[in-house]
Amino acid sequence: MFKPVEEQLKLLKKGAVEIILEEDLVRKLERSKKENRPLRVKAGFDPTAPDIHLGHTVLLRKMKHFQELGHEVIFLIGDFTGLIGDPSGRSATRPAMTREEINKNAETYKQQVFKILDPQKTIIDFNSRWLGALTSFDIIKLTSKYTVARILERDDFTKRFKAGLPVSVHELLYPLMQAYDSVALKADVELGGTDQKFNLLVGREIQREYGQEPQVILTMPLLEGLDGVEKMSKSLGNYVGINEPPQEMFGKLMSISDELMYRYYELLTDVPTDQIETWKREAREGKVNPRDLKAQLARMIVADFWGEAEAQNASEEFDRIFKHREIPEDVEEKILEVSKATPQVELVETMFNLGLVPSRGEAKRLIRQGGVYLDGQRVENIDCKLDATKPEQILKIGKRKFYKIKLLLK
Repeated sequence: MFKPVEEQLKLLKKGAVEIILEEDLVRKLERSKKENRPLRVKAGFDPTAPDIHLGHTVLLRKMKHFQELGHEVIFLIGDFTGLIGDPSGRSATRPAMTREEINKNAETYKQQVFKILDPQKTIIDFNSRWLGALTSFDIIKLTSKYTVARILERDDFTKRFKAGLPVSVHELLYPLMQAYDSVALKADVELGGTDQKFNLLVGREIQREYGQEPQVILTMPLLEGLDGVEKMSKSLGNYVGINEPPQEMFGKLMSISDELMYRYYELLTDVPTDQIETWKREAREGKVNPRDLKAQLARMIVADFWGEAEAQNASEEFDRIFKHREIPEDVEEKILEVSKATPQVELVETMFNLGLVPSRGEAKRLIRQGGVYLDGQRVENIDCKLDATKPEQILKIGKRKFYKIKLLLK
């Protein structure tokens, strides 16, 4: 039995940027309720990287909302379109991926998505199932249903074309292939990020061309990374991976700004919008401490992926280290052999030789920026030396990395 359409719509609109067209979605929901038939909702993910981060989960949570409302959710792995590479937002052609890379990444996706989606209510499909079966005649028929002029309306294609940068023919096929996914699945709704809007609109057009009712498009925002500026991305290092250890996730989430915290509440939790607005007001009035709200957010997100107990442990560990200035219980031990003739060794060399930094230059940069502590004292000098006569020394790099350094005299 489906909930009233108004109630469904309120949940589905939470955090959404745009619904095209909202009246179409209302009509589909009303028909779904009347006929007791769930809507078919799809979202596609090209397996271009092995790990899913919180940015990806914005779409997954919206898929979960549809599941909770009783609709049929299809997690579509683009193992065929992944061979092309989505040109959305790209200033150059993506390097081709191998079938082996795609298959490996697809397997990790299947394991990770069920940390949010209900495995009993999720259909996992691969678009190679129908795209790989298209004949040359089928592909020509598909390409005849859309014009080059419309394809070149894409902002990224237009910019590259005007700049004299190459646009490969196979990239022009990507929106059509994604659109055909909607035809093959007879999708009622397709979800995607705002950067996917063009591709999703092509899906509506191609469905019409194949005699189907056009899908409704629901776009979600691109989640800002920890810096609050760029979208979350592994390549930019501003991400939180859903497979990261609980303490690491918790610490990263506690580093975000207060403003970004509310954004994460909206897109990464099911806290009602009204409650989020109340917290904003109470924080401005000094009735609630933003740090406490941030800690609550971090516990909620960690609990989604690791459970309540691990979330609580991560919270207590964070407080012990940062609020009470204590050392973590489980500190990684590093051992370095040094000559008795030179019992004092340079900290920069030690950090590099133990693999704690990628280069000596990075070690010096961290020290100059005040990010290195030795036995609780900030290291001010890049020429700082460790004394091998001490049994052990605690080295802290950045906000969360602690190491127990032992120098063995030989």
